[in-house]
Amino acid sequence: MLAVNIHEAKTHLSRLVEEAAHGKAFIIAKAGKPMVKVIPYSEEGCSPGGRLGFMKGEISVPNDFDQMGGGIISALFGGKGK
Repeated sequence: MLAVNIHEAKTHLSRLVEEAAHGKAFIIAKAGKPMVKVIPYSEEGCSPGGRLGFMKGEISVPNDFDQMGGGIISALFGGKGK
């Protein structure tokens, strides 16, 4: 697999991206250390809108979630527990 340093990647970005889009992945390195791998984008496996709301209907949050364990937490910090 092709590895290019950051300066070379900036200089030839258009060409490198075009090649990656056609299946020729490459690695961008900094001081000889691989930093990122550029691969072709694929819409397979991507759901519309990303993962936002992917657990809708699977969990519920109680109305008093911000008060849960309040007495214990208060006692741990020197306050009076309920």
